[in-house]
Amino acid sequence: QVQLVESGGGSVQAGGSLTLSCAAFGYTYSIYCMGWFRQAPGKEREGVASIYIGTNNTYYADSVKGRFTISQDNAKNTLYLQMNSLKPEDTAMYYCAADESFALQCNWFLQRPSSSASGYWGQGTQVTVSS
Repeated sequence: QVQLVESGGGSVQAGGSLTLSCAAFGYTYSIYCMGWFRQAPGKEREGVASIYIGTNNTYYADSVKGRFTISQDNAKNTLYLQMNSLKPEDTAMYYCAADESFALQCNWFLQRPSSSASGYWGQGTQVTVSS
């Protein structure tokens, strides 16, 4: 079992920055992919960024490329999402997720259907960007 706890959300003006953190607890050695997802009111969940734990290869949604950076600190069992140049359309609840499915890359993890609830999920942290 793995537990994920997000932190770092908040309110910021457009153009500002925030860093989200996701601390992982439990048996984390079986995880291949971790990532960040978001869901705005009335919209489907979408993948934001993912990372392959073994190689640090990263994957991003087109809407955040060049603005967001996903990273991990293995020593702290923590996943990060550095968000720069934030836009009002980035406003959403952000969720950290992890998956134990064997994989050689994590683009599938980022692209999986919004209805998929497999793997482990955090409770979410709210990000609000005002114009």
